[in-house]
Amino acid sequence: MLKRISVEHLRLGMYIQEFCGSWMDHPFWRTQFELDDPEDLRRLRESGIREVWIDTERGHDAAAHETQAEARDADEVAAAADRELMQQLGHAPVKGRVAMADEVQRAVRICAQGKQAVVAMFHEVRMGNAVSPEAAGTLVDEISDSVLRHTGALISLARLKSADDYTYLHSVAVCALMVALARQLGLDEPTTRELGMAGLLHDLGKAVIPLEILNKPGKLTDEEFTIINSHPGEGHRMLVEGAGVGDVPLDVVLHHHEKMDGSGYPQRLKADQISLFARMGAVCDVYDAVTSNRPYKAGWDPAESIRRMADWCQGHFDGHVFQAFVKSIGIYPVGSLVKLESGRLAIVMEQSGDSLLTPRVKAFFSTRSGVHIAPEIIDLAQVSARDKIVGREDAARWGLSNLEKLWAH
Repeated sequence: MLKRISVEHLRLGMYIQEFCGSWMDHPFWRTQFELDDPEDLRRLRESGIREVWIDTERGHDAAAHETQAEARDADEVAAAADRELMQQLGHAPVKGRVAMADEVQRAVRICAQGKQAVVAMFHEVRMGNAVSPEAAGTLVDEISDSVLRHTGALISLARLKSADDYTYLHSVAVCALMVALARQLGLDEPTTRELGMAGLLHDLGKAVIPLEILNKPGKLTDEEFTIINSHPGEGHRMLVEGAGVGDVPLDVVLHHHEKMDGSGYPQRLKADQISLFARMGAVCDVYDAVTSNRPYKAGWDPAESIRRMADWCQGHFDGHVFQAFVKSIGIYPVGSLVKLESGRLAIVMEQSGDSLLTPRVKAFFSTRSGVHIAPEIIDLAQVSARDKIVGREDAARWGLSNLEKLWAH
């Protein structure tokens, strides 16, 4: 049973299921563990996290007066969160111009070319050479055209990067996410292209960060955090010195880690001090980061990531920008594992042109019998579907892995 309590009421022996706050507000590389170290308890109470979910079946319980919400099981918590987000967003459609299957093969090629281009770009920067806006612009145009043909194909494929490829394909993914978000917000094409360039270049400063720090599997030291946090300023400096890059990419490169409550970096800007473009960069950067495999953690399910980011909106993200972002990729993005009313598990294949709530899915597993079943593709937007999503699911709960094979091939 899950219970939400204040960090003040935490005690040793409790099992932390989830932090109620941004992944950057706490000092732990794990998000689920038994609290058995007094030092961990101290660090958590001193962090920016104010509440946590505990699992009373895996650790000590909390007293009745210490509980912040009614005790609920995991399914009820997830379903309630999804309903709340759906109510905020309404039933806005997510549209693509070609079918997912038609764009996937082109997206595979673009991801491969994009990785090579970003590797080469980082190499040039390490050698002290300036970034070529022309070469970067060609890649931005390829990515932008793919997103226009189908919003989900390239974005979803780029999410499947390995931990070793993260730094490079992250740039490709954020470029695609920025283009999709810009179009959702109704921005003009020149601005959209500049935002794509901003996404591609946003982490350029990491080219000068030592690889042993970038790829460290455990917790960073304070000194290493300081070095990592220097990358927005380093990237901005290199682009200014190289010239040829517009004001929009310069702004996003420097400010994509600023937060609405003023707790971000490098300048601790707050609310209206942060441009629309930097606010967009913050959302796109975090979404790809938390859904990707990293050296120190496995990526979260796309739908779970959307739900958690919604919880962070008050202090971290601009609410209007975040809602537009969700409309651009869906409440249940491609690759999300969902449970259907029929008791089957399904993987989201493609967004519907009619509603955020009725994507095209592939059912493949029965929760009632606990076995794989013959895959069935279901368009939930069709009246004949006679099924619907009742919530997100955790693949580990059912011993499932390699779910990307169900939709990416």
